[in-house]
Amino acid sequence: MQIQPQPSTANGPLGEPSLPVLGARALNRVLLARQLLLQRADMPVADALEHLVGMQAQAPNPPYFGLWTRLRGFRHDDLSRLLLDRRAVRIALMRSTIHLVTARDSLILRPLMQSVYERGLSGSYGRRLTGLDLEAVAAAGRILVEEQPRTLGELGKLLREQWPDREPAALANAVRALVPLVQVPPRGIWGDGGQAAHTSAEAWLGQSLASAPSLEETILRYLAAFGPATVKDMQVWSGLTRLRETIDRLRPRLSVYKGEDGSELFDVPGAPLPGPDTPAPPRFLGEFDNMLLSYADRTRILADEYRPLVFTENGIIRATILVDGFVQGIWRIVRQRRTATLVIEPFKPLSGEDFEALAEEGRGLLGFAASDADVRDIQFVAPELRSQP
Repeated sequence: MQIQPQPSTANGPLGEPSLPVLGARALNRVLLARQLLLQRADMPVADALEHLVGMQAQAPNPPYFGLWTRLRGFRHDDLSRLLLDRRAVRIALMRSTIHLVTARDSLILRPLMQSVYERGLSGSYGRRLTGLDLEAVAAAGRILVEEQPRTLGELGKLLREQWPDREPAALANAVRALVPLVQVPPRGIWGDGGQAAHTSAEAWLGQSLASAPSLEETILRYLAAFGPATVKDMQVWSGLTRLRETIDRLRPRLSVYKGEDGSELFDVPGAPLPGPDTPAPPRFLGEFDNMLLSYADRTRILADEYRPLVFTENGIIRATILVDGFVQGIWRIVRQRRTATLVIEPFKPLSGEDFEALAEEGRGLLGFAASDADVRDIQFVAPELRSQP
């Protein structure tokens, strides 16, 4: 059942009705609905990618897990074929991190995020490029990657032949910041592998980047998939700054709520708002799932006390389990010869009902991820015995 929060009858300081308040549990259920996690959706993979505004994808396999847990009947080839047919690409976008998006979205989102890359050039790599003609480096890099796809290591070494007094990694990073680079298959193909080789989005897709993409429309899409959210949440998701002006322009088109901490939460009118008591089935999220990376305040999905168990010191965001809608543990699949074991490490004891439901979902995950294994097993690690981060 969809429940619209009702405005309070109490008046604000100017005599206006107070904004409806959404607590963490209400925000959790809204997020699950927007992220296709209350029930699996029947939609094409490309439509799901565009609804989610892409999926973070540093590692090749997590998007497959993310789509399996969101879409009914999802198969590996449903995504692999999009990549092979160039209808989807792996490209650095929000937060300057690799995302899996449709080809159409790559051409829209990449120019919108350009300021994120330019800001990054002022960091450690930027200091190593002082005095360099970056446009010349970008032009040389574009020629090299359009001759043939290259790893960033290969690109840096070739660029150093023209700029021998500069570090190869810094030169390659300059190209990455100024040229929209996509990772070409077999990178990202299930069951295949190899290093990440890059070419330009224009060369790979045969199209130019959007000349005037709309930041306002992109923010509305973020809210449809992740809202209600604060301005700071939007900035954390995108890596962009100074979005308050954008929201001020959009305000007449938005619904506004209040968080329990008093923050303003913006949303698209008419988007799903399930009640806080809506049942939430167990789910397995892959590494780097955007649900954990798209808010300044992550407590709608991840308790602060569990964050060090999920976010590692070396930058890995572990694969997690959702129980009653919230992150309650981590998981991994261990392969040994012809055996595949799903290891589930809850952060606290599970009820018998949650244990059985999670095991049932886990059997489906193993069937998807390890169909070639002769033996598939599930192992639960007691909270007091779980490994330390």
